Amino acid sequence: MPSGGEDGSSIGRRVPDVRLAGIALGTWLAALVALSLSARTAVCVVGVAAMAAGVAAATVGPAGGRRQGWGWVAVAVLLGVVCGASATAARASVREAEPLAGLARAHATVEAELVVRDDPRPVSGQRATWVVMVDARRLTVDRVGGAGSAAPATIRLAAGMVVFATDDGWRGLLPGQRVIASGRLRPPQRGDLRAAALSTSEPPRRLGRAPWLQRAAGSLRAGLQRACAPLPDRPGGLLPGLVVGDTSRLDPAVADDFRATGMTHLVAVSGANVAILIGCVLLLARGIRAAPRLTAAACATALAGFVVLARPTPSVLRAAAMGALGLIALASGRPRAAVPGLCAAIAVLVVVDPELAGDPGFALSVLATGGLLLIAPRWRDALRARGVPAGLAEALAIPAAAQVACAPVIAGLSGTVSLVAVPANLLAVPAIAPATVLGVVAAVVSPVWPTGAEFAAWLASWPAAWLVAVAGQGARLPGGTLPWPGGWAGALLMAGVTVAFLVAARRRHVRRLAAVVAVAAVVGALPVRLVAGGWPPAGWLMVVCSVGQGDAVVLPTLPGAAVVVDAGPDSGPTDGCLRRLGVRTVPLLVVTHFHADHVGGIEGVLRGRGVAAIVTTAWQEPAAGLASVARAAATRGIPVGVARVGWTDTVGGLTLTVIGPPQPIVGTRSDPNNNSLVLRVRQRGVDLLLAGDAENEEQQALLGRVGPGGLRAAVLKVAHHGSAYQEPAFLDAVDPAVAMVSVGVHNRYGHPNASVLGKLARDGARVLRTDRDGDLAAVRTEGRLAVAARGYGPGGHPP
Repeated sequence: MPSGGEDGSSIGRRVPDVRLAGIALGTWLAALVALSLSARTAVCVVGVAAMAAGVAAATVGPAGGRRQGWGWVAVAVLLGVVCGASATAARASVREAEPLAGLARAHATVEAELVVRDDPRPVSGQRATWVVMVDARRLTVDRVGGAGSAAPATIRLAAGMVVFATDDGWRGLLPGQRVIASGRLRPPQRGDLRAAALSTSEPPRRLGRAPWLQRAAGSLRAGLQRACAPLPDRPGGLLPGLVVGDTSRLDPAVADDFRATGMTHLVAVSGANVAILIGCVLLLARGIRAAPRLTAAACATALAGFVVLARPTPSVLRAAAMGALGLIALASGRPRAAVPGLCAAIAVLVVVDPELAGDPGFALSVLATGGLLLIAPRWRDALRARGVPAGLAEALAIPAAAQVACAPVIAGLSGTVSLVAVPANLLAVPAIAPATVLGVVAAVVSPVWPTGAEFAAWLASWPAAWLVAVAGQGARLPGGTLPWPGGWAGALLMAGVTVAFLVAARRRHVRRLAAVVAVAAVVGALPVRLVAGGWPPAGWLMVVCSVGQGDAVVLPTLPGAAVVVDAGPDSGPTDGCLRRLGVRTVPLLVVTHFHADHVGGIEGVLRGRGVAAIVTTAWQEPAAGLASVARAAATRGIPVGVARVGWTDTVGGLTLTVIGPPQPIVGTRSDPNNNSLVLRVRQRGVDLLLAGDAENEEQQALLGRVGPGGLRAAVLKVAHHGSAYQEPAFLDAVDPAVAMVSVGVHNRYGHPNASVLGKLARDGARVLRTDRDGDLAAVRTEGRLAVAARGYGPGGHPP
């Protein structure tokens, strides 16, 4: 190992100073627990902890031996408990103070004067309108109405509130803006230190303007959004999130991919994000051999600019504080000052704002900074000792250390462990600096030179597109994400595993064993393999025909015979698919529902083939589709029956069972879709599930009727062309090894939904789609499940 020097290469060999760790830990844990306690109970905790600290201090005596050292650690933890519980009790007393608490319990109608503390944020819910949440600090109640309240007509107080609004007028408010709002009060949620929640459907009335600093930041952020508007949706929506944490235009599918690959910190204003920004500036400074003080000045300038651009809100200031500690460690080479600084910052921030104790973003910031201080220097030095150039060693060590340190919180929040997080973050490193720098340039010049801003944003879109591609490919790797216990249990379990790995990895043979196990886990997680050969492939169980934006599924029974489920939108593609498969006889045609994309090609099924029977759903809409099926059947004398839940039929070695809909479902976005037949198919020992066009409501009803165990299948024909109307619990219950999506090229509906495809892939399914892969086949070969695709030529058209 190098002996160290001005570049801080000896960082990894020094023992960090953790004397303030006890106070930080006690403050954090006490505030976290006290969030769910009443003010009176929290005060009792303060009293007990203060007395225990006094007794412990008197018992331990002067520090000297090991016993005294551990005793003073206990005293420090108890003092931290006093600090954290006291701060939380003070805030809880404001939350519980009358008359506001009584008004909230009575759901009183009020008119309030508010000061916005943070950016309005969209909240997902059942309504189609925008729902935004706004934090406020100063509140004046001018008009009170409610259930027999004896409160005065006007109340003046300083209290935190949260506003839930359904009017678009709340969307563009800036922090610091004073507004008047009318709405109904209700009590805050458990663990929320705000005094009340206000629900309103009216627009806010603005009082004056927001502070100039917030207006300047808002102007730059709006300019960046305008510069990104002409860009493709995914990189254009990502770039503002990457630069200033503005995710208002971020594609939900991209957000899911970033979450699955552990790259979310790139689009969140967190300590991890600041650390990466400082790391980029640090690399540039090291590249030009800048002196330590000049390096620190450059990093500090970048940090100050980030605060202004991202808006000096509490979350941004907290992230900046965490990032500044990373600056101390890596630029000054004095980690023994940085680690106590981190502990002091934790304690001070939690005392100032106790709600941070339960904020996942705060935990990620602290852990990322801790990884930067305690893990990254050791890994950097180890890489340099093995001949890796200094800049590359730092670029590798920083994201890897941040990811490892944040793993417990990520695992607890998501209930998954990403095997691709570290390599994905390493692949992202080269794109972060140019995207960030060019994005900042676009934001800064946007008020005075819009064309230049658009050009800078266009340049930045290329590295942003690389980040989108890395996240997308990583999220879709089979077995790239493994299930893990969620909540506190999962976080603590991952913390134990991480600590054990970091200790054990100091031995060479343990590192080699870990690498072998990781590779084996990824390879072993591949659920099925892709087979080649003629068409149809030998041993085929099911073929999903490429018929455009519609469904046609073929299930072989005997040579030259097959059951057909749905007929696609046009007769030509359906007939062509059946001809390629050599199907001359159709013992049964199943119509899941009467939409044109499922029955429009019925003449293609009947053309030159004998069809013995047709069964349909009991839902007789839309009328045009019903009429076309009835007309085609009557012309050829084919009997038509209705299949309900429990209907079953065996054709050759094939067994079909109708499991949905369990009852008529009405009042949904699409009743025909939610009453389409859902079939469980047993084919040569393999379970297949054909979900028709069932949407959330029917999928929920199926879960309630048959339970998760009754839905499990090896192969899933994904419902409704992979639309967004999928119930996650339904997909979890099916848990397919193969998921097939029948969808048209460049369809106008936006099918398939990238989030749905990403979830299926992250859960271990091999996902295929007809718009890219052509006809799709599930195959049983050598006793194992496999897939085959007939394939498309260039441009997505049949060869």
